[in-house]
Amino acid sequence: MPSQSIIQKIVNEAVAEVRPKSAPVIASPAPESKNEAYVVQTRKFTNQTESLSEKTKVAHQELLDGYVKALNEVSARLDSVSREDINPNSSDFRSLKIDEAYNINAAFLHGLYFENIGDMSSQVTTDSLTYMRLERDWGTFDSWQKDFIACALAARNGWAVTCYNTFLNRYINVVVDLHSGNVPFGCIPVIVMDCWEHAYYRDYLRDRKTYVFAMMKELKWLRIEERFEKAERISKVMK
Repeated sequence: MPSQSIIQKIVNEAVAEVRPKSAPVIASPAPESKNEAYVVQTRKFTNQTESLSEKTKVAHQELLDGYVKALNEVSARLDSVSREDINPNSSDFRSLKIDEAYNINAAFLHGLYFENIGDMSSQVTTDSLTYMRLERDWGTFDSWQKDFIACALAARNGWAVTCYNTFLNRYINVVVDLHSGNVPFGCIPVIVMDCWEHAYYRDYLRDRKTYVFAMMKELKWLRIEERFEKAERISKVMK
């Protein structure tokens, strides 16, 4: 394949902006608040793909907006919820922490997915960091691709994710159920595929395989390359 230089420096644009702790929150904190809440701002995505209908794209953006709104509400409530009398059976603190993890993953996975699809001239080059790392850790690029597609078809309303694992010091593919099930610790996502039924049912009915193949043909490899570069920098710090 022809060589292709990376023309953009790595920037952290993923999904949403996290505002400082001192920023105002959606819900007014109680007097005992520690002012530790964060606020996430939704990004608006313009996807040029013709493999998804406009109605599906609009519905996806609305989902992202909803998850961000929910996350901000949870963040605000965590700012003042009681840390006393906590138990594993029933407590407001426990419920909010579970909701926090669910909505963080939902918001940022959707954004990462929107960012890495929609390139109508999609092409990965053999001299790119992405290609070389996938080939290194799976033997061949095709082996990574087959394994990633298998993850996408195996997810139970969830996600397929290629990520760098800081414990294994290599890239792995992960099957995520819902937004927060089966997520290994130490993973930095670099390629994300939405495998919830809402992602494809309007356009593909139950044919998830055709949807996954269509999205794989439109992966934004330049954006993915930036993620690999970032993961590599983090990996050097972690070692």
